[in-house]
Amino acid sequence: MSIVFYKYQGTGNDFVIIDNRDATVQLSTEQVKQICDRRFGVGADGLMLLNSLEGYDFEMVYYNADGKEGSMCGNGGRCLTQFAFDQGIKRDHYHFLATDGPHEAEMGNNHWIHLKMKDVDTIEDYHGDYVLNTGSPHYVKQVDAVMEEDVFKVGKDIRYSKDFEEQGVNVNFVEDDGQRLIVRTYERGVEDETLSCGTGVTASALVFAHNDNGFNRIEISTKGGNLAVEFDKTGENEFRNIWLCGPATFVFKGSLDLKKD
Repeated sequence: MSIVFYKYQGTGNDFVIIDNRDATVQLSTEQVKQICDRRFGVGADGLMLLNSLEGYDFEMVYYNADGKEGSMCGNGGRCLTQFAFDQGIKRDHYHFLATDGPHEAEMGNNHWIHLKMKDVDTIEDYHGDYVLNTGSPHYVKQVDAVMEEDVFKVGKDIRYSKDFEEQGVNVNFVEDDGQRLIVRTYERGVEDETLSCGTGVTASALVFAHNDNGFNRIEISTKGGNLAVEFDKTGENEFRNIWLCGPATFVFKGSLDLKKD
């Protein structure tokens, strides 16, 4: 089977995207894993299908690099929005469906995409660190020197600890330098550090919200580039109008012959 694919990246978080509006593409877990393999496939942190869906501009179907269907991916949502625009679905304001429900997206300035995330009502204290869900489950840990952290080892230990092993959790290490957050993330499904994680950046921003209530904008730096998160804090752990803002960039187009399972 031969398929046409497109490669996009958002602050170094990279994705294979397939236009499936004609509903002809059906991929097995092993085929997705093969495509995402960085040595034997195209190589990506995840794979997305752009599907048609009545009542929406499109549907986002997301798979982790391990081949399993994943939860919401913020960088992926921005990249799929840019892909939809590039494929002729041209809007100023998008309305699409992802695994965690409806989302909105807008075309911003300087080639940035603004993606509206789900509301958050709970941040749990976990032995001095924090756990919350921003479309995907996240663990947020404040550190003093994030670039010196062993993100792979410590992140993997937390992700596979007894409280999180069954469902998995993404682990974010966050340094606050007074002007911005610097975030590094161990991502489940990839089972490694990624250059950027959109839902992880969002989770980190909410944990570090600097206003007692009202509007917040937090600038964030990742290994793959810069992002911003805007939101209204409406209660102690309640957040509304959460927008993940950042770039989404086309890398290349190609075709791939897939092995049958």
